[in-house]
Amino acid sequence: MAFLPAEIIKAKRNGGSLNYDEINEFILGYARGQIPDYQMSALLMAIYFRGMTTEETLSLTKAMLHSGEVVDFSSVAGFKVDKHSTGGVGDKTSLILGPIVAAAGVPVPMISGRGLGHTGGTLDKLESIPGFNTQKSLTEFVDLVRKHLICFIGQTKEICPADKKIYALRDVTATVESLPLICASIMSKKLAEGVDGLVLDVKYGSGAFMKTPAMAEELALNLMAIARGYGKKVTSLLTNMDQPLGRYAGNSLEVEECVAIMKNEKFMGPGGYDLYEDTRELSLRLSAHMLLLAGVGKNEEESYKVASEMLTSGKAMAKFEELCSIHGGNLKALPKPKYNVNITTDKPGFVHAFHTESIGVAGIIIKAGRAQTTDIIAPTAGIEFHVKVGDEVKAGDTVFTLHGDDKDLLMSAVPLLKSAITISLPKIAKPSLILKTLS
Repeated sequence: MAFLPAEIIKAKRNGGSLNYDEINEFILGYARGQIPDYQMSALLMAIYFRGMTTEETLSLTKAMLHSGEVVDFSSVAGFKVDKHSTGGVGDKTSLILGPIVAAAGVPVPMISGRGLGHTGGTLDKLESIPGFNTQKSLTEFVDLVRKHLICFIGQTKEICPADKKIYALRDVTATVESLPLICASIMSKKLAEGVDGLVLDVKYGSGAFMKTPAMAEELALNLMAIARGYGKKVTSLLTNMDQPLGRYAGNSLEVEECVAIMKNEKFMGPGGYDLYEDTRELSLRLSAHMLLLAGVGKNEEESYKVASEMLTSGKAMAKFEELCSIHGGNLKALPKPKYNVNITTDKPGFVHAFHTESIGVAGIIIKAGRAQTTDIIAPTAGIEFHVKVGDEVKAGDTVFTLHGDDKDLLMSAVPLLKSAITISLPKIAKPSLILKTLS
């Protein structure tokens, strides 16, 4: 090894900048098992406290990207586009926007992740459909995208193996929130997909990793700089995660919500509006920007019309059924929860706020999510949301319903959920779903 790991750690600990060769040597050494966990942990903590320059972050991304294979989509015609979300509670848009964009003739290859902590994972949602297999080889991945314009797989051993090892280490060393590490982790995987364009859904608020709009915008701009550095077209939306998205959080329940939306169904809540509306609108907006990057439509309005047509015509639903078929999923056998527990409010007023992260933690308690990567998810476990910020409620109104197959677990999450909603007398305006678009 040309560089001593301890010297690289020391240089970063002391606030110095590392060059590409130093970063690459360290990352590849760790991926190959030549550098132990304790030295990688030390470097991660040094990066957490000292940060990285733009050049260092680009070098880290490149090192992680080239620790494995980059998917070759040259045999697939057309502009390949994907979406990445920084995660949240009830965030299920991939299951809708993928079929919308593919139905419009644009290839959508998606390498997705699993839920960890209070955020959900696309793979867990899809795998709640009996038989749905996301473990495809890269060869199968490319072949299915060529034939069907869409495929969802998990990160394979060939894709960014360094990131896979480092991500697990970040989780247990309290370095998840480091901006350079977040950027390198996200973009190395997305660049490895071999896509031509990327739409980023960067969330802010109580249920997001980035708690303020300013933090979310900083992350978005950093991610976009890396994408552009690799010649990719990119757009970012800053979206609100101060309340859960849609009607449900929980894997099979979220699939149910997405199917209802793709069948053009509505579910009217006590506030007098469709509880699917925010999921539908965000999915359409993200789809529109994906289509716009691919040249479908001259502007966002035209692209949005195309996305809406794919949804309302039933073409997106047909594409989702096709997706289930190629992955072996039986959508008709989607499991239903055995029990439900209603949670009511004790006082009248208006919904002022949700502590969305606490709602996500309640999901972990009932096994709708994971506290550790080894945790087993219960597919039918989840939380239903009956109200949104700004809604008026009366004493005794149901605000949440817990669903699942273990009633004792459901009951254990009730106190946390009761404390996760704030109801006060002054009326409050409904918040915006999309704060800003960066393009």
